[in-house]
Amino acid sequence: MAEPSPTRRRPASASGGEAALRAIRPLGKTSAADRLIHERLRLAIVSALAVNETLSFTQLREILDTTDGNLSVHARKLEDAGYVECTKYFAERVPRSDYRLTVKGRAALTAYLNQMEALVRAMRQ
Repeated sequence: MAEPSPTRRRPASASGGEAALRAIRPLGKTSAADRLIHERLRLAIVSALAVNETLSFTQLREILDTTDGNLSVHARKLEDAGYVECTKYFAERVPRSDYRLTVKGRAALTAYLNQMEALVRAMRQ
């Protein structure tokens, strides 16, 4: 079996390429946080919580159209980072988990969106 050829990078053009590189350069400073939020389901979770004060596990699962296991794994990663807070309790003998976006989570989402907007602006120039 033949070895795959290495990927060649095209040099950035003087117009949009350099501006795009300047726009994404700040991403390197907080890359772990960006990667945490950038994953599709985690971005969807923080986005849903940004426009709702709280959502139950069931509401999140239905809104995001995902499985219990997938949602719990990604929500836990956001909890571990301090971006999401989970409150567990019983309602009429039924266990319930409610999620809310923390101040740290809102700040991380805002920073992420600002970086993505800068990248889009740079690419459109």
